[in-house]
Amino acid sequence: MRLARGGEAAAPGDGSDPVQFIDARDLAEWTIRMAESSRAGVFNATGPARPLSMRRMLGAVATATRSNAHLTWISAPFLEAQHVSAWSDMPVWVPGTGDTAGFARRDNRKALAAGLVFRPLAATAADTLAWFHQQPADRQAKLRAGLSPAREAELLAKWKVSGNART
Repeated sequence: MRLARGGEAAAPGDGSDPVQFIDARDLAEWTIRMAESSRAGVFNATGPARPLSMRRMLGAVATATRSNAHLTWISAPFLEAQHVSAWSDMPVWVPGTGDTAGFARRDNRKALAAGLVFRPLAATAADTLAWFHQQPADRQAKLRAGLSPAREAELLAKWKVSGNART
């Protein structure tokens, strides 16, 4: 939703952090196939099939949603100092270093071998945006994740005066 709004957008880290996620439809279809075939076990049911960086993910989402957003990358230490929470304030992102270094590096090869497949990221992004635009106005007015426009503008302004800003 944020990228679809366009303009300058705060982006977490330097773009190199890995991301993992799964479209709920892909997880549901795979789970049904597993149940129908009586297959059980412990799996890391996450995607994508190959490593993906935050920069590549946001670029693909921007393309899919025809966004004109301009990303300003803000370092993880600065975000932490500003009390910006990984995942909730910056959806899909957790720092790729420190205590969360392995969070988005789960080995999903067992799930892939068991038939887990993923629709293209562009389809997930476009479908999610279309779904969101079908929601009631009051639901669209209050996002459940991400920074509010005011908080994002404040964060971007602080980042620019910090002397670290780069795009």
